[in-house]
Amino acid sequence: MKLTFSPAEEAFRQEVRAFVKAKLPADIRRKVELGLRLEHADYVTWFRILEARGWLTPGWPVAHGGPGWNHVQRYIFDEETMLAGAPRIIASGIQMLGPVLIAFGTPEQKARYLPDIRQSNTWWAQGFSEPGAGSDLAAVRTTAVLEPDGKHFVVNGHKVWTSYAHWCSMMFALVRTDPNAAKPQEGISFLLIDMNSPGVEVRPIRMLEGGTDLNECYLDNVRVPVENLVGELNKGWSYGKYLLGHERTGIAGIGSCKQQLQRARALAASEGLDGDPVLQSRLAQFEIELLALEFTALRLLSPNQQSRVPPVEASMLKVRGTELRQAIYELLVEVAGPHAVPFEEAALRGELEDPASPLELSALAANYLDARKLSIYGGVNEVQRNLISKAFLAA
Repeated sequence: MKLTFSPAEEAFRQEVRAFVKAKLPADIRRKVELGLRLEHADYVTWFRILEARGWLTPGWPVAHGGPGWNHVQRYIFDEETMLAGAPRIIASGIQMLGPVLIAFGTPEQKARYLPDIRQSNTWWAQGFSEPGAGSDLAAVRTTAVLEPDGKHFVVNGHKVWTSYAHWCSMMFALVRTDPNAAKPQEGISFLLIDMNSPGVEVRPIRMLEGGTDLNECYLDNVRVPVENLVGELNKGWSYGKYLLGHERTGIAGIGSCKQQLQRARALAASEGLDGDPVLQSRLAQFEIELLALEFTALRLLSPNQQSRVPPVEASMLKVRGTELRQAIYELLVEVAGPHAVPFEEAALRGELEDPASPLELSALAANYLDARKLSIYGGVNEVQRNLISKAFLAA
């Protein structure tokens, strides 16, 4: 059994495939295919190529620069770009902030920020998680106090696990504006913060595979203009939930699963294991589980879907998708055998040329370690399961 698409959808698939083949720079494709580390310039180069075609913001409406695709086209685009070795769209401004500003921002905020997001001129950090307030965002303690003249908020707090903050010039953050609210979810606001403001400090967090994609952000008496408040005061919890729905759907990573499964099959063939019945059985099982995930994703993304528990659809995709990706990375390490044991950070920069440990394999250990974060960010999977269970019991 396999997914079938209409002739028009298959024509669109071929269009995307041809575009990526012609426009994706070879050096960037090589980095993605080998699991090497991508730099900020690599992402910006590819994002601007996509934007020139009008394809960078598939989730945005046409009026704000989106391509006007339906859910199937968006799915095909994600799948084909990943299979072709293109970088995934990681910019928080595109995937998360953009939809929030379009839905809840003022006309001035949309005019000021959306064009720069599309052009990759401004990168945005996500200031949600804090020590003691990761998956439980209602526990945020970063405060924003309105000055007596009503023109600025003064922000104090500590954000953590802030992805790519060292590449960002702006941050969207959840801050507590009413510490006396009856419920912890109340009294939280959604604020846009210039990271070049006095009082903002970014400190890198070194990860398992040696990278510093994650950061801590300290906010010490940072003054933020009141016009940088998104939506209504003390309504940030609702905007944050809206944003996380977009994030968790993308975290399912179906295109990435397919890419890594394709990599596993090629690796098995190169290692002479393509005839191993146990390995082939595992690969087939992954294919079956991935197909089930695809059906679920397309069903939930369809505008005709009538779900009994719409608030947790994204959580369902997030949990299963991240677990499947981690399992495939684990299989890659097993298939590579001794070649995957050594870990040299230089391999992630493409600088390791040791015939005893081919570059194609030398990044696998780092890729496996890095994949452990998939089930943590965007709300840990244990918490997502609780949300799913509660929603189904209440339905």
